[in-house]
Amino acid sequence: MRRRTSAAAALTAAVLAAVGTGVITALPSYAATGCRVAYTVTNQWPGGFGASVAVTNLGDPINGWTLAWSFAAGQQVTQYWSTALAQSGAQVSARNVDYNGSLGTGATTSFGFNGSWTGSNPVPASFTLNGVTCTGVANPTPTRTAGPSPSPSRSITPSPSSGTPGVPSDAVWQASGQWDTWNNNGFTVYNNIWGSGAGSQTVWARSGTSWGVIANHPMTSGVKSYPHTVKGSVNRTVSSLASLTSSFNVSVPSSGDYSTTYDIWANNWAYEVMLWMNWNGNVGPIAEQYDANGAVPAFRNVSLGGHTWNIYRGSNGANAVFSFLRTSKTNSGTVDIRAIMNWLRTQGWWGDVTVGEAQFGFEISGTSGSAAFTDNSFSIAWS
Repeated sequence: MRRRTSAAAALTAAVLAAVGTGVITALPSYAATGCRVAYTVTNQWPGGFGASVAVTNLGDPINGWTLAWSFAAGQQVTQYWSTALAQSGAQVSARNVDYNGSLGTGATTSFGFNGSWTGSNPVPASFTLNGVTCTGVANPTPTRTAGPSPSPSRSITPSPSSGTPGVPSDAVWQASGQWDTWNNNGFTVYNNIWGSGAGSQTVWARSGTSWGVIANHPMTSGVKSYPHTVKGSVNRTVSSLASLTSSFNVSVPSSGDYSTTYDIWANNWAYEVMLWMNWNGNVGPIAEQYDANGAVPAFRNVSLGGHTWNIYRGSNGANAVFSFLRTSKTNSGTVDIRAIMNWLRTQGWWGDVTVGEAQFGFEISGTSGSAAFTDNSFSIAWS
């Protein structure tokens, strides 16, 4: 889900002012940060409105962003474009999509959405970009205390050997920020803590295809996070794909509420395909129908893409959601994703859509204390 992640996404840099100006709080880094937001209500009618949002980066270049704000009571996003957007209560987070995540100094990107409102429809009072509030001006570079400068080959990211319980000694990166990301060999690993009521979570990596998570989230309802890896954007129509396959091998805890899932997006986040490879506890797919046993599948025992699935159809706000749950859970395997894409076309559930990101990770709702999730190996390729 939007994990958006995504996605949420997902990230770590600088900030952002609302309509108007203000001042920024510096990140704990050596880079100047700052940005500006223009939020415009483009159209409004009884109970509904459209809005556009322009984000300008006034600091050092960033690669990946998440813009967050709070709505007033009764304001709700119903549709969006050029962003991956999620809303939980009054809290809204909009993350970059594959083509607008890089923002150089002075660069601006825009996205839009439609929404509903009751009572009033005020402009949000403030925004944050990658977790830092600001006001439309760039901060000067923070002063460092005396000490040796890092060599060009040395990362200023906190060392993996800093003693975080559960992080392996051979990890080359770790982070605990809500939107922290790391790029390696064409893959991006996202921490992506996007849900409300989340606890602590540290992501670590040996590479973009060998990584893990140490999570400690309360056993309450709702998804807390979707830490995942993704290899850019497929950016191909279904009909143009000769192949799209992936393999995985994971280790997961024996308790908690979670699932190991692929999260595949199409047509600018209008469609979401979830492939549930294993799951545990109080979790379930989105569906059109529910009974005393939970979600009711639209199809049962469908052999497809090298696996047998129960298949569910539903929606998550503005996007359609198609969930494929294996009839038996597994921690490793190979999936012919293209076959699943084509099956959706034959059912008329979507057309010749453009496939975007094909993410893989762990959707976590709660853990029994500190829990370790490990992606031992992962691969994905298309032609």
